[in-house]
Order: sequence, then structure tokens, then C-alpha cells
Amino acid sequence: MLQLLSGSAHPELSQEIAESLNIELTKAQVTTFPDGETFVKIEENIRGSDLFIIQPTCPPTNHNLMELLIMVDAAKRASADRITVVIPFFGYARQDRKDESRVPITAKLVANLITASGVDRVLTMDLHAGQIQGFFDIPVDHLYAAPVLLEHIKQKQIEDLVIVSPDVGGIKMTHAYAKALEVNMAIVAKERLSATEVEAHSIIGKVKDSNVVLIDDMTETAGTLAAAARLLVEKGAKSVRAGVSHAVLSELALNRLQESPITELICTNSTPMAKGDKVTTLTIAPLLAEAINRIHQGKSVSSLFQT
Repeated sequence: MLQLLSGSAHPELSQEIAESLNIELTKAQVTTFPDGETFVKIEENIRGSDLFIIQPTCPPTNHNLMELLIMVDAAKRASADRITVVIPFFGYARQDRKDESRVPITAKLVANLITASGVDRVLTMDLHAGQIQGFFDIPVDHLYAAPVLLEHIKQKQIEDLVIVSPDVGGIKMTHAYAKALEVNMAIVAKERLSATEVEAHSIIGKVKDSNVVLIDDMTETAGTLAAAARLLVEKGAKSVRAGVSHAVLSELALNRLQESPITELICTNSTPMAKGDKVTTLTIAPLLAEAINRIHQGKSVSSLFQT
């Protein structure tokens, strides 16, 4: 029997997924003690069920991650037959390698914690680095938000469109969008000055007299997008929009968007922070619901991986 369990990170998305599947969320009590400890009690019978726990590990990242692990433990002890964690946004994904001395590979540590908790399968979307799938010793279904974002961009029928990568690392994703839309692409060369400050230097490709859409996997402070947008306008772009899979928008990010030349930030509701002025939020609930249904039915989900 298929059952859905929602953590406290993003109950709105969980409810949308349940409605798409035409089922009710399994009732659970998820609370925090005064000392900060998380308590979970599943209030319905899940013995022998095919259980999907929905919990993006967005800010507060440590709290939401720990809550997910505790929910998994509660489900294991309640004799769920199979546990799949649905993590639309995977926190710590940017710490995926040792890029300097004496630093951790936290994405691998988190994968180990999730696996050790007793999870049977992971369903996630647009990991910062695709190779994180290999950090898990259990099956990982890795979806892409591209079909959802592409549909929105196509409906706008933007003339003189150019897809732009805000940094060299996003070339592969940008190329996939440009190919799907049958338009040209360009690249912004940047230098990161600090965790919140970015400087854009130059542009590879033609953007003069074009309407630009910047494509990235996520934004948190909007520093990269804002710096790229200013440079694109300086180089003659007529308008600048941005599209990201994950918008983990802080107050700093919203202020930067307001002050930047970006007219619209297109994103998904993979996190509850994906809202604000200039922000267009698209739902991924039907996509996740379809993946959940196929996993439950034992059907192929490979067609959902296509960008």
C-alpha cells in the first residue's frame, strides 16, 4: 500500500503531491521539545506499506535533515516494508569534493547518514553535482526541473532569446536548455570573492540586442545572478530573466533581485523559500507524484530524467 508522510520542512508541497496522487497524507506528529530535540510519532498504521517520506533539507538545514532521519527511524520501527525519502532539494550538495586542505566532503557524509538510517531508496531533483548519486549505496532516482521551466519559457514566446550560463560550471545545463529551445547560448565568466560576493568579468558569446534567460541549478544569495545580469545589460542585452531549479531565497537575495536588472526569477517550489517580488514559482508536485507512482508500481522512471 502506498503511503505518504510529510516532514515539517515543506508541508504545502507534500499536500500538493498527495492531491496529485489522489490520496491522503499519513497523519504524524512532528514536534520540537524546548531543548531543541525533535519528536516524531506516526499516528496511523504503516506496517507493510510502501512509504514515501517527503522532506527537502532546506534551511534550517541541520534541523530538517535530523528530522528526516528521525522520521525514517520511526517508520522502520513501525514496520514499513519499504522507505523512500523524497528530497526535492538536497542540502549540503555544494560540499561535494575537497577543494582545499582539511575540509570535509559533507555531501558524502549526509548520504551515509541517510543510508545508515535504513532508507531503501532516494528520490531527488537537480543535485548540484550529478555524481552525488554515487555517494549513496542505495538506488537514487534523480529528476530534473528542466521540463517544468522549459514549458514556462516556451509559453512566453520570447523573441531574440539567448540562454546564458552565469558561470562556466553550468555550461552543460545551459546547453540542454538552448538545444531544447533551439536558440543560441552564452557564458558569463565570474570570480567568487566570498560566500556572498561575486564579480562577473566577461561574456563568451553574443548577447547584444537579445532577451536573455540566465539558467542555474540554484540561488541562495542571488549574487551570481545579479552580477551576471548587470554585465549582460552593460553588453547590450535588452532584458534579463533568470531560471533556477531551487530558490533558497534569503532576505539578501530578495533585496539583490529588487536592485538588479532581472525582471523575473523563474523557479520551482522545491523549497518553501521560493517566493517574493519578481519571483514566479512553478510547481513540481505533478512531476514528483508521477515518479512516486511509477516507483510504487515498479515501472520505469527513466523517461522522467530527460531534460
